[in-house]
Amino acid sequence: MPKKVKPAGDGKEEGPVPCKQVKVEAAGGPSPLNLDSPSGLFESLISPIKTETFFKEFWEQKPLLIQRDDPVLATYYRSLFRLSDLKSLCSRGMYYGRDVNVCRCVNGKKKVLNKDGKVHFLQLRKDFDQKRATIQFHQPQRFKDELWRIQEKLECYFGSLVGSNVYITPAGSQGLPPHYDDVEVFILQLEGEKHWRLYHPTVPLAREYSLEAEDRIGRPAHEFTLKPGDLLYFPRGTIHQADTPSGLAHSTHVTISTYQSSSWGDFLLDTVSGLVFDTAKADVELRAGIPRQLLLVETTAVATRKLSGFLRMLADRLEGTKELLSADMKKDFAMNRLPPYYLGDGVELSTPGGQLPGLDSTVRLQFRDHVVLTVGPDQDPSDETREKMVYIYHSLKNRRETHMMGNEETESHGLRFPLSHIDALKQIWNSSAISVKDLKLTTDEEKQSLVLSLWTECLIQVV
Repeated sequence: MPKKVKPAGDGKEEGPVPCKQVKVEAAGGPSPLNLDSPSGLFESLISPIKTETFFKEFWEQKPLLIQRDDPVLATYYRSLFRLSDLKSLCSRGMYYGRDVNVCRCVNGKKKVLNKDGKVHFLQLRKDFDQKRATIQFHQPQRFKDELWRIQEKLECYFGSLVGSNVYITPAGSQGLPPHYDDVEVFILQLEGEKHWRLYHPTVPLAREYSLEAEDRIGRPAHEFTLKPGDLLYFPRGTIHQADTPSGLAHSTHVTISTYQSSSWGDFLLDTVSGLVFDTAKADVELRAGIPRQLLLVETTAVATRKLSGFLRMLADRLEGTKELLSADMKKDFAMNRLPPYYLGDGVELSTPGGQLPGLDSTVRLQFRDHVVLTVGPDQDPSDETREKMVYIYHSLKNRRETHMMGNEETESHGLRFPLSHIDALKQIWNSSAISVKDLKLTTDEEKQSLVLSLWTECLIQVV
């Protein structure tokens, strides 16, 4: 028999909770989350569930509810973002739409109450108190150091972008109607209580956000109330809605989300263009022209059979491919993720430090989790041969202020090397430290040039 949780604040008896529910007793200690490593952080975030159990039984499959009676963790969660933080944030120049949304769910529909232009705290508080509006703060990791620290580690752990939104809802109110998202969701309850209802997905592992009419989704599959220190996970496509119970204080929670556009389908789209590019260089049949007027008519059975044969040929070629050519995914991840977290001492990772590497030096890779090594066609438009090159992208110089802001301009940071350098680069990547003399390059000049380029980008250090 599935366990039940306590009744929600509206007094209605809640149904069974088939999703996993874990009660955690207070476990004192100075550090509620382990921020020493990406894996350590995730393990502590979902404790006492083991990561192996999580990915085997819950990830992309079903919700997980972890209810904790831990005052240390509850205090820590409250410190991540509070209603009272909005006053100082508004003074830094926040704008409606970009940084803040004000909304309320009325008769099952979302009503947006945004003003134009700059957000003024007094007006924001007035809408919150008088109109019972929910305040949605976009990507708070841009301003809150501890969320930056957490999300940067999670991006390393998942190898995917990790965004967040804070939702602050007054008592007796609901911000959003039932909907599902295209991301894996982790909810951390920071202040007050939030009553949640989850429904079976109509589109499992959905690829897009969508509203769902309440008369179409039936009864909740899971219903419970989150309190500070509690954590809720659910897969993309899970229909959900949440409200703050009447008669209680406001609720604040942060939604941490990841794995948007990170499916096998996305990866196939990303890599198949490079595979076709490579195969066409070696196979004249792929370079032959399509039939006359094929683009003017519906696709013919002959064309379909031809494409099917090419796909089978590509599948055979893929089996023996050592280096998949990533068109965009690796580069986009490196371009748009958070920079490494550093203590607020004003030292940024834009200039190299330490000893200059030479031929007699021993070097090692640093910031390994923030560096992507990939092979792709030459992106230099003046090079008509389009030879393969090795690309190194990194996030050391990314701007935290633009993280996950969509239309904000970002640029890639990294280096490009001839394919002949791939073995030497893999030596550096795969060893804890290596002598520059031992790098698999033809000349000493190439070895010195390679390590100097990497050092200039802060990617290696002399040991």
